[in-house]
Amino acid sequence: MLVAITLSACGNSAGGQINKNQTLNVTLADEPATVDPNKDTDTNSASVIFQTMEGLYTYSRNNKIIPGVATKVVTPTNHGKTYTFTLKKNAKWANGQPVTAQDFVTSLQRMADPKTKAQYASVLSAFKNYTAIQHSQVAPSKLGITALSKTKLRIQLTKAVPYFNDLLASKYYPLNTAAVTKYGSKYGTSATTAVANGPYKLVGWTGSNSTWHYVKNPHYWNAKNVKIKRVKVAVTKDETTAANLFKAGKVQETTVSGEYVRANSNEKQLHTHLLGRMNLLYFNHKKSVTDSENLRQAVSYIVDRNQLTSQVLQDGSKPALSAIPRGDQINPKTGGDMATETGNLLPHDIAKAKDYWQKYLKETGKSTATISILTDDSDDDKKIGTYLQSVMEKHFKGLTVKTTALPHAQHVARDFSGDFDINLIGWSTNWLDASDYLDLAAKDNSVNFTHWNDPTYNQLLTTAENKTGQARYDGLVTANKYLMRVKGYVPLYQPSEAKLISDKVGGLTYSLINDAQYQYAYWK
Repeated sequence: MLVAITLSACGNSAGGQINKNQTLNVTLADEPATVDPNKDTDTNSASVIFQTMEGLYTYSRNNKIIPGVATKVVTPTNHGKTYTFTLKKNAKWANGQPVTAQDFVTSLQRMADPKTKAQYASVLSAFKNYTAIQHSQVAPSKLGITALSKTKLRIQLTKAVPYFNDLLASKYYPLNTAAVTKYGSKYGTSATTAVANGPYKLVGWTGSNSTWHYVKNPHYWNAKNVKIKRVKVAVTKDETTAANLFKAGKVQETTVSGEYVRANSNEKQLHTHLLGRMNLLYFNHKKSVTDSENLRQAVSYIVDRNQLTSQVLQDGSKPALSAIPRGDQINPKTGGDMATETGNLLPHDIAKAKDYWQKYLKETGKSTATISILTDDSDDDKKIGTYLQSVMEKHFKGLTVKTTALPHAQHVARDFSGDFDINLIGWSTNWLDASDYLDLAAKDNSVNFTHWNDPTYNQLLTTAENKTGQARYDGLVTANKYLMRVKGYVPLYQPSEAKLISDKVGGLTYSLINDAQYQYAYWK
């Protein structure tokens, strides 16, 4: 039997018959930190959750908002501040229990509770009583979400949110109430401490291992349309290894590096797309060595972003123009793109960079400095670290740069502990709106790892976010320009993702904000 399976696999890679029940093999760039939707902040955790969980809304094969657990996409009342949903009666957890309105209440109240220490709880900031809950002034049970019955749910906001439908599809997942009660803070630390309600359930992830499976959830309300029953995921950090696995027919979807893209531009199974993501540098404002606008300005001006993307990465990534990625925010008046309309706010200028470096040395009263740069241990991040080390040491007299590359989960832990000088992070959005990137520098944002606090910026951003329409857009542009003028953080580039996808597999589509959903995949 093993021989037969092996021969069948070889036949598939050579163009033979396809076994419709065979496993789809895919890769992920690094290990997830958690599968708890209340606590995930990294892209690898989000990827696992995206395949195994479903919110009130979800995304179609073509990345359009469609009903998920809810019966329909609703129109809010009360000037956009009240949403009332009816849940599908056949929406069930992987253990066969129905998904109830209370499961959404359990999840979002838990996320808002300061005791949970949900690092991205700010996605609930528009919910009624959220701020008071975060400051322990009222109980989490007062959050603006109510189970009116088992299948009726109401959400109350303090203001209309233009991108709220995307949040309903990508951030506001339910939690199985019984499982949360059973596992408490251990929920989502492994496959056995989490319950899925999406098209797949997670099997075999221990919390630290590098392979696991997505297995079709037989209780999923749309299970009949999930064609591939089993997906094997293997963490593959080295993209040369990933390409070799693909060529050998051992994986059918994987991410590859810029070198591969450059050398194989005519490969028919190679697909590239820009991501709704910005890779940027954070400077630790709790450390004297990096608490300096002069340093931020020097580093920003010394980086040649065109060289970085075209010669170092070589994968279709685009130089950052400002804090906002291309395609993220549309001007209501002109229909234009904020990033391109605003223009390049991050020029390369060696003379200015050297001038700011001298100001930094004078400011610190020293003639030398040693600064560390923290990155992931992925191929691309290590290349960026090496590039930064090279150009900074070349042009900044007296500077020694050290680079530290860590596995993703360890890197994330260092983000939150503040154990870094300069930190290369990437931020992927779940909705197309500039506020998500601008909020990274806001005083009270839990992912503002820099602890940078600029009252002028905070006021500009708050004013903009409290407006609507064109006034809101214009206010966000003003906040973006100010942030880039003082370099609250330093954007580097908007990543492109290069995927090798087997021509035996169909249904895998990608967008600025979404991975491909395996529930839509099929063997051709």
